Amino acid sequence: METRQSLHSLSPFGFDDMSDLGVSNVAIKTPRKVSRSPYKVLDAPALQDDFYLNLVDWSSHNVLAVGLGNCVYLWNACSSKVTKLCDLGNDDGVCSVGWAHRGTHLAIGTSNGKVQIWDASRCKRIRTMEGHRLRVGALAWSSSMLSSGSRDKSILQRDIRAREDFVSKLSGHKSEVCGLKWSYDNRELASGGNDNRLFVWNQHSSQPVLKYCDHTAAVKAIAWSPHLHGLLASGGGTADRCIRFWNTTTNSHLSCIDTGSQVCNLVWSKNVNELVSTHGYSQNQIILWRYPTMSKLATLTGHTFRVLYLAISPDGQTIVTGAGDETLRFWSVFPSPKSQNTDSEIGSSSLGRTTIR
Repeated sequence: METRQSLHSLSPFGFDDMSDLGVSNVAIKTPRKVSRSPYKVLDAPALQDDFYLNLVDWSSHNVLAVGLGNCVYLWNACSSKVTKLCDLGNDDGVCSVGWAHRGTHLAIGTSNGKVQIWDASRCKRIRTMEGHRLRVGALAWSSSMLSSGSRDKSILQRDIRAREDFVSKLSGHKSEVCGLKWSYDNRELASGGNDNRLFVWNQHSSQPVLKYCDHTAAVKAIAWSPHLHGLLASGGGTADRCIRFWNTTTNSHLSCIDTGSQVCNLVWSKNVNELVSTHGYSQNQIILWRYPTMSKLATLTGHTFRVLYLAISPDGQTIVTGAGDETLRFWSVFPSPKSQNTDSEIGSSSLGRTTIR
């Protein structure tokens, strides 16, 4: 019988935490086995089934931020404690959340076109920045620079140290901007839109320096490889279903694979040359791939709605997925840095279930 915990419950709960995840040693030549079941499930009431939003992010301090309706909740992965960070009120809603890479600053994009910056450690709003005319569904940090993408088709570059709401405006997309990711060296920003376009911008450009038009549906899923400079992965929506790989250094299209389902998110492992994709119509699956062969290491199922949200733990071993079935599921998919050179089995702790709120 599962125990359930809610993201709306404001007290800590005592179920198995991430410290219980272990790696068991098996014969060297045995392939790494990935558990097909989540080791934890959180109920997330009012988690929206909206492809264009980005409502889940995991901080370097091991805190998960989740946008539920007009509120943002924080779940501490070490203590399992839930905190209600903010309530935007009945006239606004949360469309995106994004942690700064270091520290405790959280950006929140709203349905009214604003971007709020919160210090999560103090549960205090630092500032509110304007500039967009419509909802802000995508956010990406680069040091003290914050990029925001909106349904108004624009991307605004914001320096949170500056007094101005934004320092530059990037124009090029013909429809809602739904994907934004900075490269690991902070030199390139990749953006995806509902216009089926994938653009790459540099730190100083107001127009895209690279334009990729091969996808035939919206591009929300974007991920830069942490292993190879300039390697970019992108995924297309329902009419496309493909993951494509690009070399932005040579401006070349490397490969394409049809996944069979709408591609909602992509994330690379920090520890091994693998990546995870999450999917919507019609199989709602999660796939673990080995790169560059793109052989499937595991297919994870369980969500009954599109797997629209994805974040990775700071140690790079765990992913959390979210869906319109109002659950967040935690999966142990990647090896630890220590075990990456040996074939091993990733164990999973017993399933705990709870509700955020």
